[in-house]
Amino acid sequence: MIAQTENLNVVGFDHMPSPTEIKNSVPLSEKAADTVLKGRQTLNRILDRQDPRLFVVVGPCSIHDPEAGIDYAQRLKKLAAAVSDSLYVVMRVYFEKPRTTTGWKGFINDPRMDDTFRVAEGMERGRRFLHDVAETGVPAATEALDPISPQYYGDLVSWTAIGARTSESQTHREMASGLSTPVGFKNGTDGSLDAAINGILSAASPHSFLGINDEGEAAIIRTRGNRYGHVVLRGGAGRPNYDTVSVSLAEQALAKAKMPQNIVVDCSHANSWKKPEFQPLVMRDVVHQVREGNKSIVGVMIESFIEAGNQAILADKSQMKYGCSVTDACVSWDTTEEMLLRAHEVLAPVIAQRGRA
Repeated sequence: MIAQTENLNVVGFDHMPSPTEIKNSVPLSEKAADTVLKGRQTLNRILDRQDPRLFVVVGPCSIHDPEAGIDYAQRLKKLAAAVSDSLYVVMRVYFEKPRTTTGWKGFINDPRMDDTFRVAEGMERGRRFLHDVAETGVPAATEALDPISPQYYGDLVSWTAIGARTSESQTHREMASGLSTPVGFKNGTDGSLDAAINGILSAASPHSFLGINDEGEAAIIRTRGNRYGHVVLRGGAGRPNYDTVSVSLAEQALAKAKMPQNIVVDCSHANSWKKPEFQPLVMRDVVHQVREGNKSIVGVMIESFIEAGNQAILADKSQMKYGCSVTDACVSWDTTEEMLLRAHEVLAPVIAQRGRA
């Protein structure tokens, strides 16, 4: 008898519906498709300097309560209209949370937040949420963490981030090369730009790699490359990197790599020392740089929800605060409004001048 040599630490293989099955359960509507495509086209135009506005990726650190998430999306739609002359608003919709050790991995992995890990349910509910957001007319942004997930809901996303922990990953660079959205590569957790810049260069090239097709079958995926990669500065190694010197160094690094000088500043994470009350200060500094003539900053990211701060996941979900993050702490809705309206007020004449140039 031959000894078993595989799956020694695997306790089960549960059935997962194919991307086609999930898409059939939540089909793409004409209105949702229009929102997604207009979002991608607008973001590409901003990156190509054909649209003078800045884009703002703003929303909860992670989605855990679809009801509160749609409430947020509806508020954001009104705010987006009020600032649309200078800012193009995209909602942050993150379902997957990278973990340094352990913890809640996000809505798709554990939608009920009770360690039952109903992934198929999470995938369908996640797709439905993205579809509901698109139906409001607000484009969505997400982080691509699991390399298979985009097959299930990538048709509902307008902007994608590759996180600080995965910008160096060949798997994620290959995946980014085939995504239909512009892709922001974050600098490494050590603050280095090398991984992000190399990631952009790699994703711009064609790749062939293993994945799944819409029927859930193993497939060799062949891509043409994604030319809309750009850098996201999120700080690292105990210091922020949104200041004028750091931005200038990023510009020089991009120029040396012969890449477009497109920079997005993440107002959260290490740039705000993970203190949400510092996010408005980062935003104010970035807006000041743009007002003073910076042309490389094309966007910002903000972690924001209805209520400020964050909360623990409780066994009794009814005792949890509505519209409050269960992962990183966020700024409140009131603060979000103040941040975007103030930025709009300062930038409106600058953007108008750019448009005439």
